Amino acid sequence: MPAITADTLTLARVGPAGPADTERPVRSITSGPRGYEGEGFPVVRAFAGVSTAALDPFVHMDQMGEVEYQPGEARGTDWHPHRGFETVTYMIDGKFAHQDSHGGGGLIADGATQWMTAGSGILHIETPPAELVESGGVFHGIQLWVNLPRKDKFAPPRYQAIEGADAALLASHDGGALVRIIAGEIDGHRGPGITHTPITLAHATIANGARLNIPWRRDFNALVYVLSGSGYVGPVAHPVRPGQLVVLGPGDRITVGAHQARAIDVLLLGGQPIREPVFHYGPFVMNSRAELIEALQDYQSGKFGSIPPNSLMPHDGGGTL
Repeated sequence: MPAITADTLTLARVGPAGPADTERPVRSITSGPRGYEGEGFPVVRAFAGVSTAALDPFVHMDQMGEVEYQPGEARGTDWHPHRGFETVTYMIDGKFAHQDSHGGGGLIADGATQWMTAGSGILHIETPPAELVESGGVFHGIQLWVNLPRKDKFAPPRYQAIEGADAALLASHDGGALVRIIAGEIDGHRGPGITHTPITLAHATIANGARLNIPWRRDFNALVYVLSGSGYVGPVAHPVRPGQLVVLGPGDRITVGAHQARAIDVLLLGGQPIREPVFHYGPFVMNSRAELIEALQDYQSGKFGSIPPNSLMPHDGGGTL
C-alpha cells in the first residue's frame, strides 16, 4: 500500500493530550459487504448499515479493490451524471483516468486525489488507463461522497487535482505512524483540499505495535475505516479488521493502534453535520423528492452537458477500450 511514504523521524509530531481532553468512545463497528460497481470492479460498501445521522455530512463510500488485475481484466465506470454533492477519489495504489462534460480530465495515480464538486450537474467517467488494461496491475482506492448544503447544491462544477506530494504529512507522538492529511486540519496542520462543507480526511499508516492519538474537532463527527491490517480503536481498544467502519462518540481525541504482529492502515474522516433533509437516488443527492425529479429531468434533457468528442470509453473486461 504505497500511497505517499516518508521518514516519520523527520516530520512534525502530533502534540500530546491536554489535561482536559477526553477520548472519543466507540459507538459502533460495522463490516462493509462486498459488491461490484460500474462495469464490474470490486468494492467494499463501507457505509452499509450505518445511519445517515451518524455519517452526516458524508453520503456514501466505496473501497475500490484492493485487487491485482490480470491483463484485460481492469474495469471502470460508464459515463454517468452527478448533482448535489462532491466526489472524492483517492488512489492509494494504481491509476484511474477520468473525464467530464465540462472539459476536465486527467489521471489519478498513486497517492493522488481527484476532488470533484458536481454541484449543479455534470457527466463523468472513471476508467483504467490503457496501460493498466493491457498489462494488469494493482488497483486500490477510495471514492467518498460528501454532501453539499442546500445553499451549494447548484454551485458551478469544479475540480481539484491533489497530487500525493501535496498532502500535509504528520507523525504520531511516538514516531510510529504516518498521517497524510488530504483535507481539513489536524493539530494545526492543514491539508490542501478545499471543501464547501467543513471536513477532515486523512490516511494513516500505523506500524506494528505503534499507537496514534490525535486531536479531533468536537463539532465534527468521527469515523475510522480500516483499509488493511489489524489493530484497535478507542480508549478501551476495540479490535478492528479490514473493511470495518468505526463510528465514534463525542470527545476531543481519536486513538488507533496496531497489533504487535501487523501494521494497520486507516482512513480518518469526519465533518460538521449539515443536518438538512437528504433525498438520495442513484447519482443525485438533494433536499427533496421534487429536486430529485428535477435532477433526473434536467439530466435527460441534456442540461448536464454532453459527452465530448473522442472521449474516454468504458472498459468491460473484454480486452478492449
